[in-house]
Amino acid sequence: MMNHFEIKKVTPSDIPLLLSLIKELAEYEKLSHEVVATEEILQQSFFGANANTEAILGFCDQKPAAFAIYFYNFSSFLGRRGIYLEDLYVKETMRGKGLGEKMLRHIAKIAKEKNCGRLEWSVLNWNTPAIQFYQRMGAKPMDEWTVYRVTGEALLRLASED
Repeated sequence: MMNHFEIKKVTPSDIPLLLSLIKELAEYEKLSHEVVATEEILQQSFFGANANTEAILGFCDQKPAAFAIYFYNFSSFLGRRGIYLEDLYVKETMRGKGLGEKMLRHIAKIAKEKNCGRLEWSVLNWNTPAIQFYQRMGAKPMDEWTVYRVTGEALLRLASED
């Protein structure tokens, strides 16, 4: 039984824990082969000179239970920035206790405090439990949009072509 749940912003000393949770998420999503992040990369991404990413950790009875990574984007139609939720993860043994809802509500409060116009994220099509959870929270799928991505060699090639 959960006695106490606390959410805190990631600090530099939390990076090893964050990386281990990222690897757990990747394993759950069957994407472990795509994880190239290191502690050094995360230190730069969260605390370096050009840092633009933030994260929170959720602790249940002082034990790591969840994390979320997010960054600010911008909506030209709204004329305001928004928050893009890159990852929201609750450890498998901690699911069903309302922790995901608490994490999502915490980020929504950040969006409200920062006067953001929206909070958005992507979800894998096969992840039915996550989809159902998000819909219970009031999220709507953006069926008319398709996400495109350029990475690796394709990104390098695109950047070098005139």
